[in-house]
Amino acid sequence: MKMLRHYFISDNLDDLEAIEQQLEAEGVDNAQIHVLSDQDSEVQQHNHLHQVKSFARKDVVQSTIIGASIGVFTSCFVLLVSRIAGWTETPAGWLPFLFLAIVLLGFCTWEGGLVGMQKINRDFERFRQVLASQQHVFFVDLEPSQEAILDRVLQAHPGARAAGTGHSMPRWLLSLRIGLRKIFRIWP
Repeated sequence: MKMLRHYFISDNLDDLEAIEQQLEAEGVDNAQIHVLSDQDSEVQQHNHLHQVKSFARKDVVQSTIIGASIGVFTSCFVLLVSRIAGWTETPAGWLPFLFLAIVLLGFCTWEGGLVGMQKINRDFERFRQVLASQQHVFFVDLEPSQEAILDRVLQAHPGARAAGTGHSMPRWLLSLRIGLRKIFRIWP
């Protein structure tokens, strides 16, 4: 089974911090729990809350992948046209066209990343109005076996309103984050 991301909306950071502490006490790793808020200074005053990093708030990764895909298509098109037109039969051969293809791939990838830095992450787009109204989005990535833990903890916190579900971070990426954190914690 796939992991699932559960979203909640609240205007009380103290309550969200209590939810996070209770989830961790029940065995949910803190790498699975995050708070998205436009009020960064208030979130930072709550030491136990894990704020979404600024890089993850933007659509950089997905836009870079789209830009790279366009770059691959453009590069292949340049190489195909240069071969069909017979331009590769000149004394220069393939070298200038390969260089042009590499430059186009790099430019399209870079441009995709720049476009992504201007846009909010697709997963958080639906919460734009919530964030603008000074509220906070709390989300948890859970294994199916952890769903009951969330239900049990949320019974004591009626102020956290359910706001739907979505795609979770991949299980392998979550395991990598947890493993790296353990390695760097024991490393002097």
